Amino acid sequence: MNRKIQTLVVEDEPLAREGLINYIKDIDFLEVKAACENALEANQVLTSTPIELMFLDIQMPKITGIDFLKSIKEPPMVIMTTAYPNFALQGYELDVLDYLVKPFPFDRFLKAVNKARDFFELKTRSCEPATTREDYFFVKCDYRYEKIHFDDVLYVEGMENYVVIHTVTKQFMTLLRMKNVEETLPPSSFIRIHKSYIASVKAISAIDGNEVVVGNKKLPLSREKKAEILEKLLKN
Repeated sequence: MNRKIQTLVVEDEPLAREGLINYIKDIDFLEVKAACENALEANQVLTSTPIELMFLDIQMPKITGIDFLKSIKEPPMVIMTTAYPNFALQGYELDVLDYLVKPFPFDRFLKAVNKARDFFELKTRSCEPATTREDYFFVKCDYRYEKIHFDDVLYVEGMENYVVIHTVTKQFMTLLRMKNVEETLPPSSFIRIHKSYIASVKAISAIDGNEVVVGNKKLPLSREKKAEILEKLLKN
């Protein structure tokens, strides 16, 4: 990485907070920008300081980490930390990258931050100006970076923290959000047909009621998008 990921620690227990800061200092691609003992302090930091990754405790005074995360309009990447594993489902529903149950060893912490680094690199690459893009992009699937040509993509399916990219030959599952995939794909060739689906314009063979036909697959079509999609298809 060319620079360090700017990190915020939100933890009300002093020993746990200090331990997490020490873990972060051992990672060469992370930098502790601030450390807070409650969500109110963290909110002030987020409004004044660029934060790209937040370690967020759940059980805190006044407002829980989950309720705090729900209140943030555009949150950074989030790794949750807690002593209570029963909150995991709620965390993943909010698109957190990972969920660390205290006390967690360094190797488990390393796995979580490596996931954050991979996501950050893919997100950064998707924000490059369109003029610098090639006709392909790379995604990380397990431990490999796979090259995917835009022309081969049929549709993209969103699945919680992951997306599945369906191409003419195979499927690729990768840790990305739909928003980042949408920003990576050329807008002239792809269209968001539903909150969970992006389709290749050239791969759409028909619109059948509230469904879009792509190859031999029928995908849901959001009613708000129907007029936009019809207009785009008719233009072509």
